[in-house]
Amino acid sequence: MDGGGMPILWVVAVIFVVSVVGFITGRTRALQSAGGDARRLHSLPVYYGSNVALWAVVPAAATLIVWLIVQPLLVNSRVVETLPGSLLDEGSSIGLIMSDVRRVAEGLDVAVAQGALSRDEAASIGSSSVNIREFLGSIGVALGSDVSPEVVAAAQLYRGFNATGSALMSWIVLAISVGGAAYACRRSNADFRARNVVERGVLGLLIGAASIAILTTIGILFALLFNTIEFFKLYPATEFFFGTNWAPSFSGRGGLSDLGVLPLLWGTFYISFIAMLVAVPIGLFSAIYLSEYASPRLRSVAKPLIEILAGIPTIVYGLFALITVGPLLRDYFAQPMGLGESSSSVMTAGLVMGIMLIPFVSSLSDDIINSVPQSMRDGSYGLGATRSETIRQVVLPAALPGVVGAILLAASRAIGETMIVVMAAGLAAKLTANPLESVTTVTVQIVTLLTGDQEFDSPKTLAAFALGLMLFTVTLLLNIFALHIVKKYREQYE
Repeated sequence: MDGGGMPILWVVAVIFVVSVVGFITGRTRALQSAGGDARRLHSLPVYYGSNVALWAVVPAAATLIVWLIVQPLLVNSRVVETLPGSLLDEGSSIGLIMSDVRRVAEGLDVAVAQGALSRDEAASIGSSSVNIREFLGSIGVALGSDVSPEVVAAAQLYRGFNATGSALMSWIVLAISVGGAAYACRRSNADFRARNVVERGVLGLLIGAASIAILTTIGILFALLFNTIEFFKLYPATEFFFGTNWAPSFSGRGGLSDLGVLPLLWGTFYISFIAMLVAVPIGLFSAIYLSEYASPRLRSVAKPLIEILAGIPTIVYGLFALITVGPLLRDYFAQPMGLGESSSSVMTAGLVMGIMLIPFVSSLSDDIINSVPQSMRDGSYGLGATRSETIRQVVLPAALPGVVGAILLAASRAIGETMIVVMAAGLAAKLTANPLESVTTVTVQIVTLLTGDQEFDSPKTLAAFALGLMLFTVTLLLNIFALHIVKKYREQYE
């Protein structure tokens, strides 16, 4: 935390101490009001302490979170208002200027933390661009370029606003915590319905936790939607959705951009299709074996080994595809058959991505198959069916809705994969059916468009938002379809 503000960790620690003291005080006060006899209390003693702890934590934590979100926005807005017009007239974007301001401010904070400067010296350090850059470089804080005196002045203002805001936040949050604990403690008496209040408070926290996930999804959707609308003000939607050529050119030297998304969609679904051809049979068969045939000892060893695949970073899969799978396919299939010369191809990315998805299908399917009641298997055996017949005609039909849902969720994971495709499929936007040629996908192009230091309102970035919204829509529809399948065909077994 900057300036005179208390570090956030300390604020959280103090709130925790207040809640613990409040818990003990509230419980003790309630017992004293009942003459030490817990049977005369409306609720158990723990509820009185929990009520005080909740009042000490929840309002203060909510204030802290809101403050941490709002303060940077207000500080940035206030500093931007003070920037001289000469800086903006030079063609520099506000985002880049504020990036320099924040770097200088952080450098001065590092200097104060290391003892190289006192707070007063940091507040009055020379505004010469050479001096500030050389000084920060001497303590290990590198600036990409020289900064103007105006930027240094803005950085000083930025530090001042943050210091003031941090100090106010610390005292206000702690005051709310202590005040909430005191208010709840005064209400701790034998007749107070502490259990009802605590249960309503916990219910509110649970609803809030669920709402955060929902609001986050809505926020992502609207952020993509608004920027996509801005993109379509600059580029025709019909050419974007129905164009067959993807050739972005935003430098002003390569002519107008062709931003037809069909080659990207084709590459995305082609690679995902091959990945699912690999992952679904292997994953489903391994799940059937582990749940129906394997001994408990073998299962305890094999299932964790399969699930290790899910913990391997995707960059490792990408390297495996780049240096092993790709050259093998090129040397033994593509070149001898005259189908390609590159180690980057649809097949390379699809095979490796399929290996990555095996534990998703296997683990989920295994859990679903194991959830089928044993009584159904026993009934099938009692009618004379063999184990394989029982699996085909009883177990799999009963588990089918969950298995289909697991497969569709794995497909969503495949569509959104980036790193493997970047390293194994290439960057060529093509409408080709040859699995040994390189293609590109939506996620790869999003990474390409967002590479570099640029404004979020530039055409290049807005194009990435449009691709992101389309990818979001596709994966959302797949998940909705998976939930519909599970809901429609799920059966309840006694």
